[in-house]
Amino acid sequence: MTEPPGRRERKKAATRQKIADTALRLFLERGYDAVGIRDVAMEADVAVTTLFSHFASKEALVFDQDDDFEQRLTQAVTGRAPHDPLIPALRREIRAMVRHCAADSAAPLWRMIDGSPALQEYESSMRLRHAESLATAIAADLELPRTTTACRTIARFVVDAFSLARESVDPEAAVDEVFRMIEAAWEVACPSPRLPGRSA
Repeated sequence: MTEPPGRRERKKAATRQKIADTALRLFLERGYDAVGIRDVAMEADVAVTTLFSHFASKEALVFDQDDDFEQRLTQAVTGRAPHDPLIPALRREIRAMVRHCAADSAAPLWRMIDGSPALQEYESSMRLRHAESLATAIAADLELPRTTTACRTIARFVVDAFSLARESVDPEAAVDEVFRMIEAAWEVACPSPRLPGRSA
């Protein structure tokens, strides 16, 4: 008997979360380099092929919220209210993300990432991908025919604001400081003559 789509999706999501939780626990207990894909699959009680159907690489297991991060960034652009200015909307979202990732409970995870060249490289490529998605959303919001250099530059600054703030002793103050510069740059480089809020 075929499972209903809703139940099937819930089971897939639960399996994915179980794999991610198991991987993180093992990485933190034994060290990232000491744990292999087979170790994670065995501990999570799934086949290696099942693991790879949810995660493309070992590094992706650490950044299991990757898609959610990207969606939150683009949603901050596309989901904001009419006439809500673009840059403040992005600042609010980055502040919320930083608040979550700067919590004491997240410190062991970030120490592991900061101590692994492989994870740092993956995070850098992930940030570039997020910035490209954000730039595309900004360009579409401004009704531009293509993603401009200005959109891509601002998008990279926004994504980098998260990383800079996460490493700061006062993350929220760092977000505000970076966004003051972003807002000033946007006022100069905004590729649209209209205000950076959305029309109704």
